[in-house]
Amino acid sequence: MKNVEIYTSDTCIQCIKAKEYLKNKGINFKEYNISKDLEAKRELIKMGYMSIPVILIDKEHVLGFDLNRIENLLQK
Repeated sequence: MKNVEIYTSDTCIQCIKAKEYLKNKGINFKEYNISKDLEAKRELIKMGYMSIPVILIDKEHVLGFDLNRIENLLQK
């Protein structure tokens, strides 16, 4: 099983779509909501990102809801 983490916020439409996609595929993920978790926001910035969603699939980064890249990483 892939290790999937996602950085989100409460108002991000693409974040909602990404989470729905993962849930519909039956993929477990850990969510870091930067609206509520200042430490998660700091981690995101430390990784070099200023926008969300950022999805980590087995440590591979995906910026935004890039469905092709997500599917490719999930199939590896």
